[in-house]
Amino acid sequence: MKSDPDPQLMGLIQGWITAKSQNHPVPLIGIGGSQASGKSTLAKAAAKAFGAVSLSLDDVYRTKAERLAMARAVHPLFAVRGAPGSHDLSLLEEVVKTLSQAGPKDYTALPTFDKLADDRLPRAEWPVFEGRPSAILIEGWCMGAGSIAAEALVRPVNSLEAEHDPQGVWRRHWNTVLADSYQHLFAQLDALLFLRAPDFGVVLDWRCEQEAGLLGMAPSDLPPERRQALSQFVAHYQRLTQHMLKGGVAATAIAALGANRQLTSISE
Repeated sequence: MKSDPDPQLMGLIQGWITAKSQNHPVPLIGIGGSQASGKSTLAKAAAKAFGAVSLSLDDVYRTKAERLAMARAVHPLFAVRGAPGSHDLSLLEEVVKTLSQAGPKDYTALPTFDKLADDRLPRAEWPVFEGRPSAILIEGWCMGAGSIAAEALVRPVNSLEAEHDPQGVWRRHWNTVLADSYQHLFAQLDALLFLRAPDFGVVLDWRCEQEAGLLGMAPSDLPPERRQALSQFVAHYQRLTQHMLKGGVAATAIAALGANRQLTSISE
C-alpha cells in the first residue's frame, strides 16, 4: 500500500526547483533508488504539487522488438528490461528538450511503457503535458550510478550471472554503456536525490509488496511461484544496486530509508 511522500523530501525537491530555476529556466532533477523504494510516488507527488513534470526511465525502455534484437546481437539477457542499455536515452533527451522549450500552449507527449505487455505503448496513446513545467523530474533505479571497476565484474554476483552470463559479456556490456551515454544524461542534472535502501535484501520484499498491491492482495497472499519469478527478475538489478548502496552513486542528497521505507536521515 502506497504512503504519502515524506514532507522533508518534498521540501528538498521544492527547494531545488526554486534555487535552480534562477539560473536554469527548467531545472532537471533526478531521483534514483532501488526497485519499489518510492521513487515514482515521490516524483509524481512533487510534480503535481510544484507544477513540474515527472518522467521515468521505466517509460523509455526499448521496445520488445528492439530488446530482442539486442539479445540476439549482444547477449540473451538484454531481452529483459532493466540493465543499462535497455533504455532509449535518445528518446528521453528528445522529450526533455521539447519540454524545456515548450510554450504555455504547447503539448508534449510523454512516453509510456506497458509492463504487462512488456512493450512501449504506441505514441498515439501517450499522455500529454500542457505548457512549460517548473522542473523536469526523472526517476529511475540507476539514476546517478557510476560504472563499476573491471576487476569487480569478474566473479558472478548471483546464480543468474553464474548460469546465464558466466563469461561476463552481459555485465561488461551494460557497464560500458553506463560509463558512456548514461553519464552524459546524469551530467545534465541540476540535482539528484538517491533513496538508499538499508540493504539489497529488502528489495525483493518491497517488490513483492508492490506486486501484491497491483494484484489487489495482501503481500502474504502472493503466490510462492510469483515471488520466485520476481526474485529472478530482481537478480538482474543486484550487482548495480549493491554498487550504488556502497557509494557508487553521484548524488546531491542521500535519503536513507528503513526496512519499512520510512525516511531515517538525509545527508547532503
